[in-house]
Amino acid sequence: MHSKFTITAPDQGLAAALQQKIDQKTKPLGALGQLEAVAKQIGLIQQRLDPEFGQPHMLVFAGDHGAAKAGVSAYPQDVTWQMVENFLAGGAAINVFARQNDLHLAIIDAGVAHDFGKRPGLINAKVASGTANYLEEPAMTAAQCAVAVERGAEFIRNLAANGCNLVGFGEMGIGNTAAASLITHCLTGVSLAACVGRGTGLDDAGLQRKQGLLEQALRRYRAAGGGDQPAAVLAEFGGFEIAMMVGAMLAAAEAKMVMLIDGFIVGSAALVAARLVPAVADYCIFCHRSAEAGHAAQLKALAAEPLLDLGLRLGEGTGAALAYPLVLAAINFLGEMASFESAGVSDKE
Repeated sequence: MHSKFTITAPDQGLAAALQQKIDQKTKPLGALGQLEAVAKQIGLIQQRLDPEFGQPHMLVFAGDHGAAKAGVSAYPQDVTWQMVENFLAGGAAINVFARQNDLHLAIIDAGVAHDFGKRPGLINAKVASGTANYLEEPAMTAAQCAVAVERGAEFIRNLAANGCNLVGFGEMGIGNTAAASLITHCLTGVSLAACVGRGTGLDDAGLQRKQGLLEQALRRYRAAGGGDQPAAVLAEFGGFEIAMMVGAMLAAAEAKMVMLIDGFIVGSAALVAARLVPAVADYCIFCHRSAEAGHAAQLKALAAEPLLDLGLRLGEGTGAALAYPLVLAAINFLGEMASFESAGVSDKE
C-alpha cells in the first residue's frame, strides 16, 4: 500500500536558521509557546524561512459502515447521507467554520449508502454503498481498500498540482467512532475499553452494547488469524472514508503539504498512515484533543501535542477548521513580526 509513495522526513538543514529567526522576534524566548513550534514545523515542511499557504482546503470524506446497522451508534445510518445534504446546503458546523476562515471546502462521497446523483460541490469517489459488517466479515476486501487509498491520493495530487499546500481533514459516517476504536486498539495496544467512547451520544446501556459488539468483531478477526499490520487492520475494520483519508495523507506527505488533523476518526487514519510510513507524522499538525475516549491513546502513540482542548467531539473537520487561524498566526508572526534589530528594541543582556 505505501510502496507507491515516496515520503521523506523534512530536511532539518533549515532548523537552526528558523529557530534563530523565531528567537530574534520582539518577545522573550519561547514566549509564543506552541505557536513557535508550529512555525518551525511549517518552515521545515516548506523548506522556507517565510512559509505561506496557497489554496488551503478542508476535505470532508463521507462513508457508511455495515456495522452501524448492528447498533454501534445512537443514530440511524440514514444520518450519513442526510448530513452530506446538510454540507451541500451549507448548513453544517464545518460549513460555518470553513466560510469564516476562507477555507475551500470539498465534500467527498467515499462510500455513502445513498445515490446523490450529480451534485455541485460533491465529489463522487464512491467505492461501494457502505462497507460490509465487520461483526461478520472484513469491512473491505483488500482490493476495495486499495481503491479507496488510491482515490484519496489522486485527489490530493490534483490539489497539489493546482497550488494547494495545506489541507485539513474531516469526515462523516455513522458508526465511524466504532471503527476508529478498533483501529486504535489494534495499532496502539491500548485496551479496547479505553478506546471506546459514546460516539454520537450513547447512554450507558448503549455504550456497553457497543463495547460488546466491538469485542465480538475483534474475536472474529483474531480467530481468523488477524494481526496488527496497519493495512490489514484498516481493511478489516475501517470505512471507505477512513481508507481514503489514509491515501490522501500519504500523498499529502509525499507532496510536502501541511496537514491539519482533526479528532478521533481523522486521528485513526493518521495513525494508520504513520504506522505505514512514520515520516507522515512530521507533516501533521494535531488540531485538538477530542472528548472521545480513544483519542488520548492516538495522541500518545503519535507523540502529538494538540493545539486546542475544547471538549469537541463533532467530527466533520470542525477542530481542524477552528485551529486554522492559530496555524495562520504561527506563519504570520514568523513573517511579519519585527526583530529586535529591525524594531530598535534592546535584546536581553
